[in-house]
Amino acid sequence: MILLNGFQKKSQKTPKKEIDKALQLMSEHYEGKNEKTVITPWSEIKDRVYGSKGTDRRDNLEREAESFRIGLMLKKARESRQLTQQELGQIIDKKRTYISKVENDGGNITLKTLFDIVEKGLGGKVKISIEV
Repeated sequence: MILLNGFQKKSQKTPKKEIDKALQLMSEHYEGKNEKTVITPWSEIKDRVYGSKGTDRRDNLEREAESFRIGLMLKKARESRQLTQQELGQIIDKKRTYISKVENDGGNITLKTLFDIVEKGLGGKVKISIEV
């Protein structure tokens, strides 16, 4: 079963500088603090680097993360069926390179293709949940 929370979006790559900034903030809380390490929650780091929930930048991050998660779920499901990308592509009439792209960034997939991959290709079922 594949769960999709939210709406589909076009893929936008997160700049490396933003990721580096988040990692730098995380590492600052660990360096030189042996006994009283301050652990900053990931949600707080996201607030500092990307803004609070509801801002465009933060919403884009959340969508990208969800798209990445969808790709990983599809890859895991394919591997559990012991199918190669080539074999899955043949079943649903798509190229291996397209399957690879979907698994590495699920954000550029149509709902029709998602249903084809999960139901026709993997023998599963898609369940979509939208939260408002």
